[in-house]
Amino acid sequence: MRPPAATSPKTRAPQARRAGAAAAVLVLAAALAACSADPATEAYLSGTNQGYISGDFRVEEIPQEERGEPVEWAGVTEDGDELTSDDTAGDVVVVNFWYAACGPCRVEAPDLESVWQEYRDDEVSFVGVNTYDQADTAKSFAKQYEITYPSIIDVNDGAVKLAFAAATPIQATPTTLVLDAEGRVAARIIGQLEGASILSTLVADALAETA
Repeated sequence: MRPPAATSPKTRAPQARRAGAAAAVLVLAAALAACSADPATEAYLSGTNQGYISGDFRVEEIPQEERGEPVEWAGVTEDGDELTSDDTAGDVVVVNFWYAACGPCRVEAPDLESVWQEYRDDEVSFVGVNTYDQADTAKSFAKQYEITYPSIIDVNDGAVKLAFAAATPIQATPTTLVLDAEGRVAARIIGQLEGASILSTLVADALAETA
């Protein structure tokens, strides 16, 4: 595992009232987390990393016989180019859901680029899916973090995120998917990458299936 933070000053209250208010906030946060796909909800929960829903880092690999149908997707990149699943057909594809103000997205950006550089001469494609920003913000991010693969700007209709959500849960930002050469979800990384080696191994495994 699509922005500015806001904090509210606390008023003084008796200890019992403060305890009750704290409990209410915890209940509200839990309820909001259950519907974290809503950008406003994500903003509330995230603080300075608006839209980031904190959770345990997890890597899930899906056996070939348990993978669903190929995911068909289409969108327009930050440079205004159309990009679809037809353009990456036959490749192992890494799909990263991100946006510029997401702290974990910034931290993992060099690792994503590192793995892309490692495999860019193989039958591998990388595609970012920006779930919050407009094109200019995405291009500024790419320049700052030296990202050379394209990102689809998905904020307007969320069509790409919806296409993948039909195949696998997209509950947090960042989320990174590895698609096999048939376009099926082969692995899912939830949360910030903890080093490039994990993603590199997942890509190598998917490539080995086509050998």
